Amino acid sequence: MKKRFSPFLLLCITGGLAIFSSTMSKNPALPLFIRSLGVPVSTVGFIAAASTVVGIVVSLPAGILSDIIGRRRVILMAAIVFATAPFLYLLITAPWQLVLVRIYHGLATAILGPVAMAAVADTFEKGRGEKMGWYSSATMVGRFLAPFVGGLLIFGEDFRWVYLADGFAGALALAAAIRLPMTTATTAPIRDVFRQQRGKYSQEIAFVLRHPGILATSGIEAAQYFAFGCLETFLPIYLNEKLGYPAWKIGLLFTAQILTAALTKPVMGRLSDRYGRVPMIVIGLALGGVTTATMLILTNYVVIMALIAIFGLGLATVTASTSALVADLSRAQGRGGAMGILSSIMDIGHSSGPMVSGALIGVYSYRTAFGIVGVSLVIISLIFGSAMRRR
Repeated sequence: MKKRFSPFLLLCITGGLAIFSSTMSKNPALPLFIRSLGVPVSTVGFIAAASTVVGIVVSLPAGILSDIIGRRRVILMAAIVFATAPFLYLLITAPWQLVLVRIYHGLATAILGPVAMAAVADTFEKGRGEKMGWYSSATMVGRFLAPFVGGLLIFGEDFRWVYLADGFAGALALAAAIRLPMTTATTAPIRDVFRQQRGKYSQEIAFVLRHPGILATSGIEAAQYFAFGCLETFLPIYLNEKLGYPAWKIGLLFTAQILTAALTKPVMGRLSDRYGRVPMIVIGLALGGVTTATMLILTNYVVIMALIAIFGLGLATVTASTSALVADLSRAQGRGGAMGILSSIMDIGHSSGPMVSGALIGVYSYRTAFGIVGVSLVIISLIFGSAMRRR
């Protein structure tokens, strides 16, 4: 395997399998699983957000740790969680148990996301946006297959086959991660390394936290994932309970969304390399806002599929540029920390999306909540574009 595949390709395989496993555990299975435990709609978002809340706390330390001890060792930590967490779902009988499992499972994506992106940014200076797009597309292959496969493996309120498949995919991701040949920064004990380089990495963290461009770009990704969190949590419930669509049809919709994003993200990354990151971010965010606001106006299945695919295009356009822009603005020795900040702030948006949307749905309705989220996204895109042009 080492002789056949380059380190970049192995990283893509690891990411694709890991995200396939993670996505199948939640889309469309998670909200339906939560409802099967008797949880009311207004609080579904709080349980669904448990895994992404972890990213707020863990992503930055994971990125810094990878700056110190090397990307490979930290990626292996994430891969172990991907391989073990899915089997814990089989033991769940109460909502509080699901919260604990989601927190543990969330460690994996919180670690892998920023560290893998930092590894790609380290490797490629020229065409960085395109290469980061290719890695992200590899993970999106997992994302677009997962909802359809997961939907097929749900039988009524029996979710065991979904989580067995998750565990198998997670084990394959671990096997691929073990083959990664990326160099290790140090073999010294982690405690000693932190003691020796505490001042250096404190300076890098301070640089990132004081950089308005990095923080603004991270905020934009948070806004994009706020809408995505709303969509992935409440659209399955709406389609299932209000319109009567079966799980496999709902999964197919999200497959269309992620397939669109996967196919277009390298292209969007190349366009951001050529024409600039900020214009692409503004266009993508506005596109996502318009489709979110209009998603539930019509009930035709084909129209909903078209809208969710366009949302996927907007998602690809934004995220192909945000990661590359943060990598451009950061310093090489602290790039893992910078990507960790991006991931942490993004997870604030991703985790708050289901919670806020659930509250809005409880007070108003599904359509009103989606409309508010969509319009907010368009307004934020205009503010960001104006602010970055002034800079």
